[in-house]
Amino acid sequence: RFPFAARFALPDCRHTRFSPLYMLPLLMLLTACRAAATRTLIGGRSARVLASRFAHAPVASAAAASSSAAAATAAAAPPSLVAESRVRVASLLEGGEARLGETVVVKGWVRTVRTQKSFSFVEVNDGSSLKGVQVVAEDGLDSYDVVDALSTGAAVAVRGEVVASPAKEQSIELRASLVELVGSCPADSYPLQKKRHSLEFLRSIAHLRPRTNTIGAAMRVRSALSFATHEFFRSRGFVHVHTPLLTASDCEGAGEMFRVTTLPAAGEAAQPAAAAAGCGDDVAALDRAVKSAGEAVRALKEAAVVDKEAVDGAVQELLARKAKLQAATEKQVAGKPAGDPFADDFFGRAAYLTVSGQLCAETYASALGDVYTFGPTFRAEDSNTARHLAEFWMIEPEMAFTDLAANMDNAEAYVKHVVQYALRSCADDFAMFAQFYDKGLKARLQALVETPFARVSYTEAVELLRAEIAKDPSKWEYPCVEFGTDLATEHERWLAEVAFGSAVFVYNYPKAIKAFYMRDNDDGKTVAAMDLLVPGTFPEPSLNLPLGKTVAAM
Repeated sequence: RFPFAARFALPDCRHTRFSPLYMLPLLMLLTACRAAATRTLIGGRSARVLASRFAHAPVASAAAASSSAAAATAAAAPPSLVAESRVRVASLLEGGEARLGETVVVKGWVRTVRTQKSFSFVEVNDGSSLKGVQVVAEDGLDSYDVVDALSTGAAVAVRGEVVASPAKEQSIELRASLVELVGSCPADSYPLQKKRHSLEFLRSIAHLRPRTNTIGAAMRVRSALSFATHEFFRSRGFVHVHTPLLTASDCEGAGEMFRVTTLPAAGEAAQPAAAAAGCGDDVAALDRAVKSAGEAVRALKEAAVVDKEAVDGAVQELLARKAKLQAATEKQVAGKPAGDPFADDFFGRAAYLTVSGQLCAETYASALGDVYTFGPTFRAEDSNTARHLAEFWMIEPEMAFTDLAANMDNAEAYVKHVVQYALRSCADDFAMFAQFYDKGLKARLQALVETPFARVSYTEAVELLRAEIAKDPSKWEYPCVEFGTDLATEHERWLAEVAFGSAVFVYNYPKAIKAFYMRDNDDGKTVAAMDLLVPGTFPEPSLNLPLGKTVAAM
């Protein structure tokens, strides 16, 4: 459907946002550490420079000898590859035979190690492509002891010459001249092996699953779709706007929202500020508390022996209660009645995770023309199916001075652009999807790009469905279709996959089944709304499994 919702099942990640100003001390520290590390890792040259400086200083001969010994040791140590720039595996493989003879540095993680009598094959992958590069390390290599100890999952840096490969699966390989272990990995406990793991198993090792072919390919395709999205809208003059994730508005009107609060849950101890407030919003109770505190002050003052400290304490308590009473009264005057359950919450009212940035985008479109949002949205729908996620990223264009036909033109152009870009830039990833998940995926996507999208009004779609259902109503789960029916998945699927055999826009829906913000048409019965139905994108019934809430499961 459009607005396009990129509904990928993703890990339950947590992101930390830093202010640039807060980052300055950290950046300075990292720069200093990097400079110190670089001087150490470079080895010979920096050590010799330092030794020459100390040689001119008035130091004892023992210290001079020690400096000379340190310089000699550093000069003898091989230079580290950590500080050297690397060539990404994807770039290396893409260059192919054109890069023969080059000396490059590759850094990544070991996929496999095969040790022969006089050499070893090491497959290194850095995540930039589905395939890794094969490294050939001969036993005469000075760092062959490092190669001999490598295991799957270890992080390495390799310098070597790009040479032609005799293997059929690859045109080039890397003949190593130096192999450096960046991070070891225990072979006996590393859970990822060179075999196909189930998605259920990968959910149990969330910190390692990005290294698998499936998750890595999905993330590269998602990245390509994201880049193509911004490229498309930017090329058409759209302005990218960032809408709030925390909001008091229910854009969809469905009420299925996640509430955000700083108030304690039932049974939990209140935070200090909340505990101090007590029942501060109850004006009547506070008024009684003020009177009680005033009487306590009078009683202390009228006592035969006046305790000054006790009087001062009672006066402070009286003033505090008066301040609470004044605050509660002001809230009541401002429209926040006493007893408001959200009065002590962070925003002073109910707040939620956004279900859509559309309403904010509409206000920007009324000032900037054509805009779009692209960010996370949240739905608290209690539905455990493959079509419902608690969190997903949604793209929402808003266009000024346009109509429904132009909106459909824009949607069609967008979908074709991003799909074509992903097919072109992630060919290996789609080949892997075809091999292990869906053999017809690439063909369907190619047809989507090459075939014009059909367009049919809701009224015409209902007539087509009624005619088809009349042939054999028993084949349909929902055979009753008439004007005002909210089309089910089987209806949408038949329209896209059978009736038209292509992506199809269904437009001018009845106003009774669409959201309040849709524009009314002149007939008074329909609204200028459209859905884009794409063949092959409807999940099979077998996929609608009770997998639990997506975020929890992932």
